[in-house]
Amino acid sequence: MCGIIGVASSRPLEDHAWLEAGCTAMAHRGPDDSGFWWSADGRVGLAQRRLAIIDLSPGGHQPMHREDGGLSITFNGEIYNYRELRDVLTAKGHSFASASDTEVLLAAYREWGADCLAHLNGMFAFALYDRLAGKLLLARDRAGEKPLFYTTSDGMLRFASELKGLFCDPSLERRLDSKALDCFLMMGFVPGEKSILSGVSKLPPAHALSYEISNGTTNVWQYWRLPDATSADTIDDQQLVDELETLLLSSVKQQLVADVPVGVLLSGGVDSSLVTAMAARAFPRIKTFTVGLRGHEGYDEGNYAKLVARHFGTDHTELQAGDTTPEILGVLARQYDEPLCDSSMIPTFLVSQLIRQHCTVALGGDGADELFGGYRHHQRLQILQSRIRNIPLGIRRSVAAAGSALLPTGFRGRNWLGALSTDFETKLPFVTGLFTSKERCALMGERWDPVAEQVLADRIPPTTNLLQRVTRTDFQNYLPDDILVKVDRASMLASLEVRAPFLDFRILEFAFGKVPPRLKANQMERKILLKRLCARVLPPQFDANRKQGFSIPLPTWLKAGPWRKFVSDVLLDSGCTFDKRAIALLLEGHGKRRNNSERLFGLTIFELWRRAYLG
Repeated sequence: MCGIIGVASSRPLEDHAWLEAGCTAMAHRGPDDSGFWWSADGRVGLAQRRLAIIDLSPGGHQPMHREDGGLSITFNGEIYNYRELRDVLTAKGHSFASASDTEVLLAAYREWGADCLAHLNGMFAFALYDRLAGKLLLARDRAGEKPLFYTTSDGMLRFASELKGLFCDPSLERRLDSKALDCFLMMGFVPGEKSILSGVSKLPPAHALSYEISNGTTNVWQYWRLPDATSADTIDDQQLVDELETLLLSSVKQQLVADVPVGVLLSGGVDSSLVTAMAARAFPRIKTFTVGLRGHEGYDEGNYAKLVARHFGTDHTELQAGDTTPEILGVLARQYDEPLCDSSMIPTFLVSQLIRQHCTVALGGDGADELFGGYRHHQRLQILQSRIRNIPLGIRRSVAAAGSALLPTGFRGRNWLGALSTDFETKLPFVTGLFTSKERCALMGERWDPVAEQVLADRIPPTTNLLQRVTRTDFQNYLPDDILVKVDRASMLASLEVRAPFLDFRILEFAFGKVPPRLKANQMERKILLKRLCARVLPPQFDANRKQGFSIPLPTWLKAGPWRKFVSDVLLDSGCTFDKRAIALLLEGHGKRRNNSERLFGLTIFELWRRAYLG
């Protein structure tokens, strides 16, 4: 796991200082080593901060080069099937001087060119310079586990793992993208290729970019897609459970490979418990960790995790996170280069800090909800669809409009009432949305142009089955732009590598290409296929219906006390971006049969981010 940064230009560059400064700004991503390289003609510069995981020797130093092909690479992530690829490439005549997966990636490109991406199983973002072809290749993994920002201007391409690296370039214009901000205020994140800064993009998951050194042109393409949704339901249920077990065991085995201590984040829920079950088969006495929040026993999952740990005989450790003060928000706002409205970034960072004291790599259960129908709205949307199927859309829209007008922001069920206006045959309501278009105009001013609803509508896949539509939408939006951003930035701030076995591309293709909707979620149950695997491999006392995860009592904290004061001081400050009357209403309404905690959290994170990076 590393931080990468670089630049390529159609003309020689004289300013090299900002590249080193940008690399240093991401030192938390790689505290073990750093490297800088410039091409002889001064047109390409690559740099990296290294968190050493595979081959801890100097042989894993980056940027890494392959002189016989004129190749240079800076690489972030892990290629989990690098050993298998190494054997294939050795048989084709390639030789290796190190034991690193980075060298295998160089050889794979030497053998297959950009088509090497189809051979990779891992989480990654990398930049590879091909001197003989006069090209720079950027690529990002299929699910979007590893980040990659880039910007192009004046025949120049600049890229970095985090925006803070690009911020070190004094020529970079720091101007908010109003469409991205509107998406953040509705969704809680900035989706797809957009970024919060105008002129800066994110390379989307499963995409690659080629930059021509000679003329400064770029080409972006998608190298992998989810399999088409199918209505076929011909595979025996037991066969699907068998295949899932085989795939998950294979994925976990590959992801346990490291030259540093490895553990499993065990919450005691379905996802992490299944990962633990597979890890225990491959690695007896695997280390497992559970984290509780001191003073908040209702959020402690220790007993559930202990049940699983005892059953598999893991080397289990219970950790306690101490008191958390609101000043942590300033730290996180600076770390999350784009504002993110997800308060679970706080416990994710606390967990990462504690785990890092014991190991360098941790496996978790991220991705299972999106793949196998694990969210409550996967169930509730089907219930709503069945109940309103025979009510004319015009009537439903009138009821939704009336509810939106009469019920205050934060009132429980208000978003679901608004969902009545949705045509469930082709579209999706965003039931987890933060602010409606009217509320965003109140926050930003009457001249504000709300566009987020259309942006989201354009990103909904055209599948006829409701559950297929919502799980695919979550996989392509919420997962890469919220969940994986949260995990990457929080864990990297603690210099911890977090791996997600459920995001092995073989499991992605299995979940979306073979598993029918009836084995994901229905009106009565979620994660149906996963729970069948649980019944096979987990202890009989295991409660597969429990769903919590490590969380914090933010709604309570924001009713009174230091958290309430901190948020109020930030949002009611004279220089704050948002309308003070709208903020006052949110603060006044919170706790009075309304829950505005996540909305207030998101606005506070944005404002702290703006102060840190835009002044």
